[in-house]
Amino acid sequence: METRKIQQVGGGTYTVSLPKEWAEQAEVSAGTVVDLHTHIDGLLVVQAGDCDRGVTSPIEIQVPPEDADAVEQSLRAAYAAGAESIRLTAPEGFTDSQRRAIDRVARNLTGVAVAEESATEVTVRTMLDATEVSITQSVRQLQFVALSMHRDAVAALTGAGGVDQPADRDDQADRLYAMIERHFERGLAKLDEVDALGLTRPELFQLWATARELERVADHAERIACVAARLESPVAGDLADDIDGIATTAQRTVEEAVRVVIDDAGVDTAHQALSDRDRVRADVADLDRRLFEAPGSDYRLTHVVDSLQRTAEHGGNVAELGLRSALREDSLAPTAEPVDAND
Repeated sequence: METRKIQQVGGGTYTVSLPKEWAEQAEVSAGTVVDLHTHIDGLLVVQAGDCDRGVTSPIEIQVPPEDADAVEQSLRAAYAAGAESIRLTAPEGFTDSQRRAIDRVARNLTGVAVAEESATEVTVRTMLDATEVSITQSVRQLQFVALSMHRDAVAALTGAGGVDQPADRDDQADRLYAMIERHFERGLAKLDEVDALGLTRPELFQLWATARELERVADHAERIACVAARLESPVAGDLADDIDGIATTAQRTVEEAVRVVIDDAGVDTAHQALSDRDRVRADVADLDRRLFEAPGSDYRLTHVVDSLQRTAEHGGNVAELGLRSALREDSLAPTAEPVDAND
């Protein structure tokens, strides 16, 4: 890092000299036009040339013959990377399975549509406007989906309720996370993306990291639901009560942790979430031991118990993230002026 002294020219304009080495590398000289970006987090960025070109330029992908999985993987990767236009080419033509894969991705990702198609080329465009997207609200929605899945899955396991199409709701969670991840990636590469979202870079990172943990909570909910569907009868008695109690604590861990990140719930709430996570760890260790020692225990229940602990661990990861942020903000907050006893 270098420092420069601000100069005043003509009684009103402020100027600062640019480092010579940077100017030469960026091919900046007298008369060169540069862009100045002011950001809501107080940064002023000097941009020479089009450093956003990698994000806004169309991506071209030549798909392997008869490989539908590669088509879907490439489209999802390009979407996550922030591409606005993706052109797929297949010199020998697309197979039916490849076209179904393209349609499936366009249907399952937010803001994606097939714009043009021919026998050998398909262009897919993303029409998301960052100014119309609320990452915070999207994380709230993802939390609602993930925890609703989790509660319904546990209820189906213990016979307290049923669960309908868990895979569909997991797809909804994946769709929300994919959109959040896309804007996070664009925020790293595109200077105006973060401001368009109305967030600072640390805030965007926290929301993306939270969404990543919530998407995994949804995956574990789907895992529990799958076990529940395979059991001949619901879990009953003391075992059902134990599982339900652990699940409730794990869900509360996630709820409290997300409140710290989104609602600025504070340090005490973060500590409570971490305490709940540790309680789940202890309760799971005890239940695991009893399942191992009990004759005739269904081994599939160990998968459920593992998913319950992992749910709490993901909540704990969010709580730790929120705790660091809360402590950092408290340390940076202005302190009150000392009161003079003689005043």
